[in-house]
Amino acid sequence: MAWDVEGTKRKIIDAATREFTVRGPDGTTMERIAKLAGVNKERVYNYFGSKPELFEVVLREKLAVVAQTVPVDSFTPDGIGEYAGRLFDYNCEHPELVRLVLWEALSFTTQVPEEQQRHDYYAQKTRAFGEAQTSGTVQSNIPPDHLNFLLLALAGYWAVLPQVARMMTGADVTDQAETTRRRASVVEAARRLVES
Repeated sequence: MAWDVEGTKRKIIDAATREFTVRGPDGTTMERIAKLAGVNKERVYNYFGSKPELFEVVLREKLAVVAQTVPVDSFTPDGIGEYAGRLFDYNCEHPELVRLVLWEALSFTTQVPEEQQRHDYYAQKTRAFGEAQTSGTVQSNIPPDHLNFLLLALAGYWAVLPQVARMMTGADVTDQAETTRRRASVVEAARRLVES
């Protein structure tokens, strides 16, 4: 019987995603990931090398999904507002991405995995924001690199600080009316950041 290499890798990545999301790369072990995946530890090392390399694979995969799933469709105030709203939706449905990025910040003191590639990706979007500012489509009071960062923060922090959101709003993530209200605030705030 042939060994299902791709299926086994998928199990390992899924187990690692769960572990890294909850415990971060420093809080778990390859042995624990292997146990959750139902494979032996040596197989995890054979396929992924080391824990930092496995974390890199997990984060790369999650970042690629959000980049493909939530593009900026229009660099207008309404388009940027809707982009922030869709990013908010994504983060509510998949809070693991923002949590993984926060764990990355806590675990890596210098360059992070694939920093140059990720820098290049962010730079493309920053350039597009800058071009929209130069053309007058959106206001230019906020530098485009800061605008890019602020939009990510607006859309992401609801998902990673649910306890603070609950304390401030009196509602938790199970309250659909409050989620709708939060999304509307994210869209409006993003739109106002760029509105002329």
